[in-house]
Amino acid sequence: MSIFKNRTVLGAVCIVLSLLICFALTPLFNQSISQKTTVVRVVTDIQSGDRITKDMVQAVEVGGYNLPEDVMKEADSVVGKYAKADLSPGDYILAAKLSDTPASENTYLYNLDGTKQAISVTIKSFADGLSGKLVSGDIVSVIAPDYKKQGSTVIPPELTYVEVIGVTASTGYDTNSEQNSKNADQKKEDEKQLPATVTLLVSPEQSKILANLESEGSIHLSLVYRGSKDKADEFITIQEKLLEALYPTSSDDPSDNSADADNSTGSATDSQDTTAESEGE
Repeated sequence: MSIFKNRTVLGAVCIVLSLLICFALTPLFNQSISQKTTVVRVVTDIQSGDRITKDMVQAVEVGGYNLPEDVMKEADSVVGKYAKADLSPGDYILAAKLSDTPASENTYLYNLDGTKQAISVTIKSFADGLSGKLVSGDIVSVIAPDYKKQGSTVIPPELTYVEVIGVTASTGYDTNSEQNSKNADQKKEDEKQLPATVTLLVSPEQSKILANLESEGSIHLSLVYRGSKDKADEFITIQEKLLEALYPTSSDDPSDNSADADNSTGSATDSQDTTAESEGE
C-alpha cells in the first residue's frame, strides 16, 4: 500500500472525493429534501369520535423528506371518516388516526339497516336492570308486571328474547364508554355510573309493546344468555319465528281476495233469502 504514502496521490484522491460529494451526492440530497408532495392537514380542532368534514381539513404541498409513510395525501380519502384521536390545527392526518366507524360511542346505532329499530326503556329501579350488570350483546327477556292491567305478571311472547345493544347512564353516555369514565374520574367518589336506560334492538311490533309498557307500567329485564354471537343469534332467530307466527304477513294472491269476496257475496245472498222467507211467512 505504498501508493497511499505518496502525498501527491493521496491529495489527488481527496480532491476527487470532495468533487464527488459536492457535485453528485449533495445535489441528490438537496433534491430529495426539496421534493414536494401533497398531504392532508387539519385546519380546525377535531375531537376524538368526530366525523371529519371538508371544512376541517385541507390539502397542502409540503416537502416530502422524512414524512410518515401512512400520512394521508388526498382530502377525499379523509372526509367522512371518524377521528380516533384529538387533532389540532396544523397536524398531518395519519391513516392510523382514522376509522370508518365511530370510535366507541353509539357505534351500534350506525349498524341499523331499516329492518329493526333501536328503542330505549327506563330502568326505574336498581333491580329492574339486573343491578347494572347488563352489557351490549346480552339476550334478555322483558317481564311485564300487571300486563295490560290484568293483574298478572307475564313475559309477552313478542319479548321473550331481545338483544341489548346499549346501556346508558343518566349522564347520557354509555356506562362502558370512555367519556363516562372521564366524567366519573372528575367526581370525588370513584364509583361506577348506574344505568338509567337500556337500548334494545327490536322489530316495529316489539317497539310498540315496549312503548306501552314504558308509559303504562314497569319493566323488568332478566338475563337469558351472554356469550358468543352465534349462540345469541339462535335466540333471536327463535324470537323472529315466533313474531312471524304472531304477525303473519297478509297474502298478496288475488285469487285469495276473490275467494274471500265470493264467500262474502254468498253469505250476503243467503242472508237476504232467509230474510225474504221470514217476511213471506
